[in-house]
Amino acid sequence: MTKLLLGQTLHYTADPFAAGVGAATCHHRHGAVCIDKDQITEVGPADAMRAAYPQAEVIDYGNRLITAGFVDAHVHFPQTAMIASWGKRLIDWLNSYTFPEEMKFGDPAYAALIAERYFDLMLDHGTTSCASFATIHPESVDAFFSAAQARNLRVVTGKTCMDRNAPDGLRDSPQSAYDQSKALADKWHGVDRLGYAITPRFSPTSTPAQLDALGALWAERPNLLMQTHLSEQTDEIEWVKSLYPDCRDYLDTYEKFGLLGKKGLYGHAIYLQPREKDRLREMDAALIHCPTSNTFIGSGIFDMSGLTAAGHRVGLATDTGGGSSFSMLRTMAAAYEIGQLNGSPLHAAELYWLATQGSARALRLEDKIGNLAKGMEADLIVVDLASTPAISQRVNRAEDFWESLFPTIMMGDDRAIHAVWIAGKERLR
Repeated sequence: MTKLLLGQTLHYTADPFAAGVGAATCHHRHGAVCIDKDQITEVGPADAMRAAYPQAEVIDYGNRLITAGFVDAHVHFPQTAMIASWGKRLIDWLNSYTFPEEMKFGDPAYAALIAERYFDLMLDHGTTSCASFATIHPESVDAFFSAAQARNLRVVTGKTCMDRNAPDGLRDSPQSAYDQSKALADKWHGVDRLGYAITPRFSPTSTPAQLDALGALWAERPNLLMQTHLSEQTDEIEWVKSLYPDCRDYLDTYEKFGLLGKKGLYGHAIYLQPREKDRLREMDAALIHCPTSNTFIGSGIFDMSGLTAAGHRVGLATDTGGGSSFSMLRTMAAAYEIGQLNGSPLHAAELYWLATQGSARALRLEDKIGNLAKGMEADLIVVDLASTPAISQRVNRAEDFWESLFPTIMMGDDRAIHAVWIAGKERLR
């Protein structure tokens, strides 16, 4: 049956960084979203929509805000259980927390347990799609995709490939990285709402031979995404220079082996050199901003204003579990704070776009998810803009819509997520 969801609605008609907030956004104080099966068929003013769809089942959310579900463009679902682990720089943090935890994911039962837990937490916080790293174990990819498939989620993951600078039991080889990644892509990519990403963790944990093998796979399968890390911390960059002395810069360790492309996702990208920025923009590759991780691990300040002004494709991500929250609301708040430190505070419309359509664009899924528009898949959330007393009292003083949304961005959590819809069906908690 056709369904009509009533409430405030927010959708985007353009990129607010490029077109400006007024030209890029459409807010209906009394709006409606029409869903037929798993798709959005129309968005508009409530009165006109009710007249156009008199037989529709009406679900009235009152003053709550209906938007696209959040899209988290860079996570590590195997790090769910060790999120918020204290006090290490990146390389020490990997060795102390991440690698010991990832060793467990060769056990299919444990991988399935954490995948189920991750998706429950993700959905509780209003995130309906994500791109995740797995571990070197094919079992971790199977667990992630199986749990996502059961929930009918549109998600991306890939086997994380490492053949050096990692513990025994967490290393593969150039050949096994190629063979297992290819087999997993053949098994899962394009099945239901699932997508595969070729996934070298980052240059220090892959030999040139492994990066070359994965670059060859990407050349054979250009329909796949490729995700990795780039220029997260200064000591990491020095390490890369020592491991790849013949490369011009960090990005060149990927470019040299065929791992720079328009479907590439490069997490963090904080300390980019001019040549790297130029090449990434020329390729229209995606840069993924991970603000809670960048602050939690002490990485640095992402240049959102400079990169968006230059025309880069940018997404937003929690970076679970280097990031300290599963919430894209908290992630938006951290992005705002980092923008303030960098002298360029982000408008609420820009923050919300990054967490929805911007991240969908990064994943090359902007025609399917991340916005309320005709023909889009009906992954929606309903947001309570007065979810706590502290937020409510501030909203009571708001003079416009953006002032009423901003307190939820800055102070909201899972209590703000009133309802989640996946492919046209409401998720029951």
